[in-house]
Amino acid sequence: MLEMFCDPQAVAVIGASRTPGKLGHSVLQNVIQHGFKGPIYPINPSIGELFGLTCYSSVLDVSAPIDLALILIPSPHVAGVLSECGKKGIKGAIIMSAGFREAGQEGRRREHELVGIARHYGMRLIGPNCLGIIDTIASLNASFAAGMPARGSIAFMSQSGALCTSMLDMALSEQVGFSRFVSLGNKADADEIAFIEAWRDDPHTRVITAYLEGIEEGEEFMRAATQVSRQKPIIAIKAGTTSAGSRAVSSHTGTLAGSEAVYEAAFRQSGVVRAGSIQDLFDFSVAFARQPLLLSDRVGIITNAGGPGIMAADACERSGLQLASLEPASADALREALPAEASVLNPVDLMGDARASRYALAMRAVLQDPNVGGVIAIVTPQAMTEVEETARIIGEHARSRTKPVFGCLMGAGAVASGVRILNSFQVPNYSVPERAVAAMAAMMRYRRWREQPPLEIEFFDVDRSRARRIIDAAREDGRLAIGEAEAQDIMAAYGIAAPTTCLARDAAEAAYLAQEIGFPVAVKIASPDILHKTDVGGVQLNLATVDAVRSAYDLVLYRAAKYMPGADAWGCLIQEMVVGGKGTVVAMSRDPHFGPVMAFGLGEIYPEAAQGTVYRVAPLDRRIAGEMVAEIHGYNLLRGVRGQRCSDLDALLDALLRLSQLAVDLPEIVEFAIDPLVVCEEEQGVIGIDMRLVLG
Repeated sequence: MLEMFCDPQAVAVIGASRTPGKLGHSVLQNVIQHGFKGPIYPINPSIGELFGLTCYSSVLDVSAPIDLALILIPSPHVAGVLSECGKKGIKGAIIMSAGFREAGQEGRRREHELVGIARHYGMRLIGPNCLGIIDTIASLNASFAAGMPARGSIAFMSQSGALCTSMLDMALSEQVGFSRFVSLGNKADADEIAFIEAWRDDPHTRVITAYLEGIEEGEEFMRAATQVSRQKPIIAIKAGTTSAGSRAVSSHTGTLAGSEAVYEAAFRQSGVVRAGSIQDLFDFSVAFARQPLLLSDRVGIITNAGGPGIMAADACERSGLQLASLEPASADALREALPAEASVLNPVDLMGDARASRYALAMRAVLQDPNVGGVIAIVTPQAMTEVEETARIIGEHARSRTKPVFGCLMGAGAVASGVRILNSFQVPNYSVPERAVAAMAAMMRYRRWREQPPLEIEFFDVDRSRARRIIDAAREDGRLAIGEAEAQDIMAAYGIAAPTTCLARDAAEAAYLAQEIGFPVAVKIASPDILHKTDVGGVQLNLATVDAVRSAYDLVLYRAAKYMPGADAWGCLIQEMVVGGKGTVVAMSRDPHFGPVMAFGLGEIYPEAAQGTVYRVAPLDRRIAGEMVAEIHGYNLLRGVRGQRCSDLDALLDALLRLSQLAVDLPEIVEFAIDPLVVCEEEQGVIGIDMRLVLG
């Protein structure tokens, strides 16, 4: 764990100020006022005393040891004082000053200098350009945020200082506690990976929550998150996934934001529960911190109003949760105790005149039902509603069960006293049913991920050296693009079949090869410089005669020369036409942070495939490959519809795994695509028709 930040024995505030409103004044005041027990050393050469504490010109003038330095001086002077901290033996520094990577090239140089100093002295850094940290376990508010949260079990980190203050204000308003609270800033040193690993074994932290604008070490993040998510949930919101958001992120903390599809895949594969909004981030964190995990996907809903119960039921269906079917014994117990007009189905509608005693009966029956994995108790303030007593009953039943219970006391002032009672029982309350359902669905997704077996990578017997020889030869020729003829050889080395293909140097040879292969055939331009052959009219299909092949050969070369006059044309490929099967597309693009990202979808000839591409980060295992196939739009086309036979899904999964292995084995390949990869009928395999690769 990063002890220098979570358990410092003495703190220095470098840039302490006597002027209210300045950071050096606010931070020092926070450290003093919120109960830090260790020595506090203000550092300012122009001041003799602050808040009754002796000021020092430098940390080197302090005779006692210091664990943590808080730095709040202008950016040009930070490197000098950081060196002094290193000489003093200080092991942790929080640099709140701005003017580094987020400010341009000179700021980036300064930030790089700070990292070098820290490495030299064995220091760890938070920031720069950050709000600071709050640690309720150490009673340390080393930030310029207003207020100190209560002690709790949520550890929160954020690249945005302003978002930290917003979360803090929400927490104070809703009586939610934190264990650790960290503003990451520019992440020059300590980043989300460091804190995820530090909080893994933290006994004071039950759930890890993060606001992230970018992840530089994506593969390492996935490794750490996968390990930690097996022990405790990680909830994250990723900002900057649109083009506009990415530009804003770059100017905010200097972080490259990355692709939405890549982050979605990476979070999903590593067990990170993704929040779609700040409200979700807060709601999910409170749910995981206060309640046990959802036992199953089946939810029980109790309400005193039909409309909110219906809204909750609709939200459950949209989110993938199910309404639990109550056991006959549970329904009979409810029917016997409730008025005749009440509904004993799920949602259980207690009617508008329900008092607390009626909620007690329903809570007992629904929570005891073995079909119910969790309960949402909705209370609307009506004339007969006993808000406080009802909240107390919900809390008491939640405390005595192993199933999660969420309150949904709808309204504001009329239910405020009941919300406070739920908080005292550690029952999260959501003001509308949709928020409660969203939090329970987040629990469902996390539980499902935890139930999955760890990644089981299969290694196929491939000819890696053959593929590498082709790549090396292309590089020796000064080429980064690898066209279809060479790409087929690389794919063949990894067990991906292709139709019979031969290179023709002239029209006569093309006609001869077509007869040898057998009609019909395709004629395609053969050029290492033309990867997208159809864009230049470089493909002719279903040619059934010698004369048609001769004409196609001449036409293809003419079009290639016209539209790409500088391209090196080797001739034309004469290729066997593949009849039948379903066309799919498999591609890989190497993300600069997460590495190889696999993409899979149906070919463009299927309207069902529109916007249906599925992404995962390699390496894949058979379970993940199966998910990719099952999630595409038009998956039923592969399974067989309207009397058609099922496609060879086993061969398709093998192909995805082999291509995943190719992407991992050969990092010099930055992109490849097989379009189409034809999936034949059962037990007839797959065939890659058009292949291309790009080297880095």
